[in-house]
Amino acid sequence: MKHEVVVLLRLRPHVPMHEAQVHRDIAMRIADFLDIPFDGMFDSARHAGMRCYFVPDTTLVGSSALENYGIQNEMDLFGGYAEHDFMPTKAITHGLVSDNAARPAGWTNAFIASVGDATLPGYTAFSGTDLHTAAHLLLEQEKTVRVKPVHATAGRGQVMITTAGEVEMALAGQDAGAISDCGIVLEAHLRDVKTYSVGQFRLPGLTASYIGTQRLTLDNAGVEVYGGSRLCFTRGGFDTLLSLDLDADHRQAVEMAARYDAAADACYPGFFASRRNYDVAAGLDARGQRRVGVLEQSWRIGGASRAEVAAMEVLGADSSCQYLWAETLEIFGSDEIAPPHAIETFSGQDPDLGLIRKYVMVEPYGNKQRPD
Repeated sequence: MKHEVVVLLRLRPHVPMHEAQVHRDIAMRIADFLDIPFDGMFDSARHAGMRCYFVPDTTLVGSSALENYGIQNEMDLFGGYAEHDFMPTKAITHGLVSDNAARPAGWTNAFIASVGDATLPGYTAFSGTDLHTAAHLLLEQEKTVRVKPVHATAGRGQVMITTAGEVEMALAGQDAGAISDCGIVLEAHLRDVKTYSVGQFRLPGLTASYIGTQRLTLDNAGVEVYGGSRLCFTRGGFDTLLSLDLDADHRQAVEMAARYDAAADACYPGFFASRRNYDVAAGLDARGQRRVGVLEQSWRIGGASRAEVAAMEVLGADSSCQYLWAETLEIFGSDEIAPPHAIETFSGQDPDLGLIRKYVMVEPYGNKQRPD
């Protein structure tokens, strides 16, 4: 049965203005691609009995979410579904510090075993005791440790530990209730980092995958945050992406993300997602050794989604097009200038972040051109 309308689904208690505007733009473009109307925000009364295609602002969690909206599988939404709260967060990326460590319902060690060395050294903790044990153990192993709240985005809220004396200070500010409910991640810190974005979107009639790199920028508070992604897209799955002329580093990033992705499908029954994005970091550890690993997943609309939709439009309009570049750019303040061919998707004073401008660009993919 064909969907009748595309609707936005608001699940987060607060969505920043700049995100809300881009989400609406994405939903409208998906509606054009599916050749059905866009009908604004989902309303249970107005859309009762209708077959809706949803664009949620976060990953759906729990079977009641599917029942409430009539969602059956990944073809009913741009995003993903997980059975447990910890699944769509950084928490699943690392294992527990011991066999006796606290864990939430639904946790499985099989996922960590399947992922193997596709992630960086680290632990996830669900109790204060495990957190302290993991911090001291990882610090001894890796010399420099990054503490990462599982719901933080764009690198915000993270703390770095380099000595045993800093452990108590760094962990004192963590919310014990949040740790118990959602977990917290401790991970080997890398310097001189290059972050790869590997992902895939699956829409009715079109699947495409991509590899590219992220750009960092300074926000209006002077904090280094996500500033956009430059991505190479191809029709098909990760296997098709691996058939491109990739250099060794890009190939390794795709292989690690694909392993993480396959482990999620295999180890968490009920999980599905039409939008799958993985951050893969490559950098030097405290000993100067190169390390590469998946940092986290995103099974929801995200920073690279405007580029994904731009690729969708080109691939949907031209069946002969097999590859293309698409790029997003996020600029804070008024000093930095966007390229002349960039299309503005948001510009204004966001109440949360101040002046921010967002752009998207699409370029042809040359036969001899590699992702950079």
